Amino acid sequence: MKPFLLVLSSPSGGGKTSIARSLLRARDDLAYSVSATTRPRREGEQEGVDYHFLSREEFERRVAAGEFLEWATYAGNLYGTLRAEIDRIFGRGRTAVLDVEIEGARQIRASFPNSLHLFVLPPSADVLVGRLAGRNTEPAAVIRERIARAADELGAVAEYDYALVNQDLVIAVAQVAAILDAEARRVSRQEGLMPFIERLRREVSAAALRIGAD
Repeated sequence: MKPFLLVLSSPSGGGKTSIARSLLRARDDLAYSVSATTRPRREGEQEGVDYHFLSREEFERRVAAGEFLEWATYAGNLYGTLRAEIDRIFGRGRTAVLDVEIEGARQIRASFPNSLHLFVLPPSADVLVGRLAGRNTEPAAVIRERIARAADELGAVAEYDYALVNQDLVIAVAQVAAILDAEARRVSRQEGLMPFIERLRREVSAAALRIGAD
């Protein structure tokens, strides 16, 4: 199978990161693309595991150098996917799992039309607001901005290949896994399929010529 990009998006607090982590624990054909960001590191976060933490100056320098596959501004901070991350994952023959926002997903779709895009929906507004407000890691003004932005982000669902409601994490992860398994069988993603088909056609044609020849 040719490695491809699995792009997960949702409003902040929608649960895409939890789904990505569960998938990665369960499957060895996937690898997580660690995003870069200019936001401050939160307690317990590790460099190169949760994010690549960059200064704004370093981030902007890398943007200018063309090192990002996608990038966007969110809540006053910059977020993006380094091309080197995708090269690293594809080099290991694995599908890259990306946890990105709407604008970043649009940029990826333009560059990688064969990528798979999935939108994760919260089960209700109350659940979404509760997740955001319950973090206690952001000022109230930032939380209000994230909640207001979520309403706009929900309008982008029609741009995605699939959408699912994250009512139950176990069920949501199983649904994404089923989508991945089905998408991996697309003709365009199966390495060696066309040579096999051509050989099969030749053998079938040869068999047809032999019928009645004796």
